[in-house]
Amino acid sequence: MRPSSPVLALVLALVSVATLPQARAAQDAKARAEQQDARQKLEGVRKDIESLTREQRETANARDSANAALAKQAEQVSAAAKAVRETEAELEQRRHDLDQLSTQRAEMQAGLDKQKGALGDLLRATYTLGRGSDLQLLLGDEDVNRISRALAYSRYFQENRVERIRGLLADLSRLQEVEAAITAEQQKLEATRAEREKRAAELEKQRGAQQKLVAEADARYKDQTQRMAALKQNEHDMNALVSRLQKVIDEAAKAAEPAPAPKGTPAASPLSNLRGNLPWPTSGPVHAYGNGVIIVAPRGSEVKAVARGRVVFASFLRGYGMMIIVNHGNGFMSMYGNNETLLHGVGDMVEAGEAVGTAAAPAGDNGAYFELRQGGKPIDARGWLSKRH
Repeated sequence: MRPSSPVLALVLALVSVATLPQARAAQDAKARAEQQDARQKLEGVRKDIESLTREQRETANARDSANAALAKQAEQVSAAAKAVRETEAELEQRRHDLDQLSTQRAEMQAGLDKQKGALGDLLRATYTLGRGSDLQLLLGDEDVNRISRALAYSRYFQENRVERIRGLLADLSRLQEVEAAITAEQQKLEATRAEREKRAAELEKQRGAQQKLVAEADARYKDQTQRMAALKQNEHDMNALVSRLQKVIDEAAKAAEPAPAPKGTPAASPLSNLRGNLPWPTSGPVHAYGNGVIIVAPRGSEVKAVARGRVVFASFLRGYGMMIIVNHGNGFMSMYGNNETLLHGVGDMVEAGEAVGTAAAPAGDNGAYFELRQGGKPIDARGWLSKRH
């Protein structure tokens, strides 16, 4: 006898429920395997790019021995400036923590003063009730009901007094803990200030050495013709680097794609849809330079990514200083040169508006360099950036 349709449906439903955990486990295992595979591929791409970066550096150093010294000095300045930045952030956090502890102490002190006042009122009321003695009530000639009520009030006041005293002692103990925390935080603050001064002095030393090297490198050019030839060589090196980077990215397109955003996270707009609306990486007077623009920003100004992407280059590049290149997908790359500090490394994901570096000190019309490319070819940066600069 064949089961009726509702019975069959129930059996199928039960079988489905029974197999659901196994199906989910299989899906989770598959997802973990895919994530692991993607991570391995991304790690492979990162290593390829780092190898490419080393090769590019070695080639440039072999062609120009001054490049090696400039690169090393730029990296030392970058490390020193980053250390100062991190110490300043720590110093700010210490100040914030100290302010919070001081506010907490003031609030606790006000609460203690209030508690002390209430306890004083309670003690005076207890004394007034029976002149401070239950024995006086028992030996007096008052009626029994009055004695009973008075004793009840007396016990209440005594219990309340003990409870308030315990609370007061607990608050005093917490206040002592806060006082100790404030003392410890003040000591940490002073130590951080001293460390910041030490690192700032080291940074100034490295900056001086860098300026000397740059001046020596510039002095090697005998005339404008040699200078222009050097600029052409720098541009050629940039083009070669971008071409090789694009090749690595194209060969591992899937591995280089950003990880899927969590559910509920709005999807980032494709760069191609943001023409004329990209945020400027930093602020300052702007003028054309080579295939990009120079933004004469104050030293230490944050240089920010114009769109979401993955860092594919973060190193010294002759003619462009400390350079960071971000891949945005679909052949788009943005480039940020003449940084004093790089805040991200190869493989890092950055969001639009996130700081990727800090600007070096402007020298004359020189400053933070920005360039935009599509398919390895330079495109007009000003045509893509917002008009509100």
